[in-house]
This record gives sequence, structure tokens and C-alpha cells, in this order.
Amino acid sequence: MNLTQRIQAALEEALRLKRWLLEEGGPVLLEMSGVTAACLRGGGKLLFAGNGGSAGDSQHLATEFVVRLSAQRERPALAAMALTTDSSLLTACANDFGFQHIFSRQVEALGQPGDLLVAISTSGNSVNVVAAARVARERGMGVLGLLGGGGGDLLPLCDHALVVPAGNAGRVQEIHITAGHIWVDLVEERLYST
Repeated sequence: MNLTQRIQAALEEALRLKRWLLEEGGPVLLEMSGVTAACLRGGGKLLFAGNGGSAGDSQHLATEFVVRLSAQRERPALAAMALTTDSSLLTACANDFGFQHIFSRQVEALGQPGDLLVAISTSGNSVNVVAAARVARERGMGVLGLLGGGGGDLLPLCDHALVVPAGNAGRVQEIHITAGHIWVDLVEERLYST
């Protein structure tokens, strides 16, 4: 495959997955937005966890909730935080307990019944995200997933999950962020439509 063909193949796969999101993703996004709006309306918060690009998506989506998605809608800040951002906490926990506990330790400290963990993993098998989901369950929290492949070990721990049917992490992340923007918009609409 030459370079031009690689470009074409990548974009065709991206288009296929956007079409999948259009045709199959709507019901899951509606469910996720309803659960999220209820959580926030009830005084709960969103805790986001993911590794690598999914850590970036965690930060990006938490920011959309706290700040806002669009300048077209003025609204109060919504309670959300990415568990991926505190370098002192992450390195201390990884050093003292192991990298597999960097998110579960924070869920143990910060998570309350009625809160939601948003587990983001392109494979569904990120050990530290799975551990966080297990602790979230123990604490009476809900778990939402943005997953890839077949959903992996995270899928049975999620109340609702958007599972992108692809194995290429980059393509899965592209759909996660598109779906994430739609999800935030739906939550804002549920909470603040006039």
C-alpha cells in the first residue's frame, strides 16, 4: 500500500465509524446523557479515567463539562474532573502501590454514591481503568464507558457503554471525542434547554 492509499484507507475507516456512530450510537448517547444529567442534577460529579490518548480525552471532556461546550449556551459549571492530571498523586501512587491503582485510589478518595465514573479505554482492557470501575461499583457509583474493540473487561462493569467496533486506537479515539461532544451537548440540553 502506497502513502496515498494509506491516507484513503484511514479516511475510509474514519467515515465507516462515523456512519456507525450515526446509525448505532444515538440510543447509547441518549441513555448516557440521561444518566449524566440525573447525576449532576442530584449533586453528583463525574470522574474521568483513561490512559494515553484516552487521558487526553478524559481531560478534554471534563473541561467541556466544567467550562462549557459552546459559547452559544451560558450555563453554570458542571462538576467533573479528570483523574489523569495530578502528577504528584499519579507518581506517588504508581511508586507506592503500582500503576494499576492510580485511578482506583482516587475513586476511593473522591467517589461517592450517585457519582459517575467515565471509563475511557480503546481496548476496554486498561488494567488501571478496570480497577477504578471495580472500586466505583463498590462505592455505589455508576460507570459509563467509552470503549473500543469488543468492550473488553470494562464492558460488564459499565451501566452504559459506547463500544466503537474497531481495533485501531486512533480511529476509536476519533469516535470517542465526537461522541463525547454530542454527549455533553445532550446533557446541557437536558439541564438547560429553555
